[in-house]
Amino acid sequence: MRVLFVTNPFKAHLYAQVPLAWALRAAGHEVCVAAPPELSEAIAHCGLPGVAIGADMPPLHERVAGFEAPAGACDPRGDRTGRSVQSDYGWGDPHVELRDFTLGVHQVFFPDAVTDDLVGFARAWLPDLVIWDSSAFPGAVAAQVVGAVHARFILSVDRMAQVRAACRAGLGTAGDPLRDWLQPILERYGRDFDETTVLGKWTIAPTPPWIWQPEGVHYVPMRSVPFNGPATTPRWVFEPPARRRVCITQGISHRDAGIGEAASVSGLFEAVADLDVEVIATFNAQQLGPATAIPDNVRNVDFVPFTSLLPTCAALVHDGGVGSFATASEHAVPQVIVPHDAKVEKWWGPVAMSDGLESRGAGVYAANANSLTPAILRDSLRRVLEDPSFADNAARLRTETRGMPTPADVVPALEKLTADHRGSHA
Repeated sequence: MRVLFVTNPFKAHLYAQVPLAWALRAAGHEVCVAAPPELSEAIAHCGLPGVAIGADMPPLHERVAGFEAPAGACDPRGDRTGRSVQSDYGWGDPHVELRDFTLGVHQVFFPDAVTDDLVGFARAWLPDLVIWDSSAFPGAVAAQVVGAVHARFILSVDRMAQVRAACRAGLGTAGDPLRDWLQPILERYGRDFDETTVLGKWTIAPTPPWIWQPEGVHYVPMRSVPFNGPATTPRWVFEPPARRRVCITQGISHRDAGIGEAASVSGLFEAVADLDVEVIATFNAQQLGPATAIPDNVRNVDFVPFTSLLPTCAALVHDGGVGSFATASEHAVPQVIVPHDAKVEKWWGPVAMSDGLESRGAGVYAANANSLTPAILRDSLRRVLEDPSFADNAARLRTETRGMPTPADVVPALEKLTADHRGSHA
């Protein structure tokens, strides 16, 4: 069969899909990856056929900077506890959170011209199955237009299903911004909007079984196989460190998009400067800034493949990025998570990851970025380094995760689901 993957402009989202794309390719299926033009080079470097959808747009960081969110406090609990819970909603209202998310995806990632271009490609290529990133709704539209089966690919907790369930339950204000955006497009092509346009026919979930997911969604569980993109690993990574090694990162997605509201880099460095550890930090010049002093025990690099680095680490400090989380989980590295404070993003992954790890003794939810202090981070990091139970529990969770179906194991299930759904609409 022909399988079309559709992703948003972030490399981390592309990289999460690559192992499944290659598993399908290795099983003999045709695969193509469709994404905005800025990902064309990254797709090519993954060795997969790709197609750019939509015309060139201003750089992602300029588009993000030009988008204005609804006014109001982002986190109704953050100032009181330094943490959030998954049942919080941005601006205290699931409808407002959904509207902000939808407007951002529509205006920044997928203007209508991009959707029309993807539909045009789908009509020419005629996929049997479309697998779309959970924010890449044009993938669902294109599938419906050409009669293909389609499924979502989520990266962490299924916040979309959670938010829509809250909206249906009558919480907050009213309206359906996703219907407002997508229904007119579908009507132009003679198709109707329904809930599968938002949630897919089913949902591929490469998340550990202990990550909370809402009820009422058909999930296909899959083990996350970390992929960091093509890169050469520096030789020093493989040399045994003289002291315990700790990695500090804020991932690649936020810095690619120029999104602020992460924890202060200088504060992160202050927290570890007096610890007896070797710190590997992955910040670029913009994140560091001209005045950030790098402590003697910190080696800063712009990028290093985590699949090579994290097996040598005793702990990872990060913002809840899915790639960092998956790689640390794969290598049983205890995690200290400081969720990013960009709008509603913390509830789309980091909070669920942090709570899941902490409840199982394999990590610590230190604080949200706007509430973090060097003392909080230092104490959190000392906990996971000095208490051996964190490493033991991380190893136990790794064993559980490795028992999940691999991307190759999932391929027959996708073949059957596709055939069943196509047959039911024959």
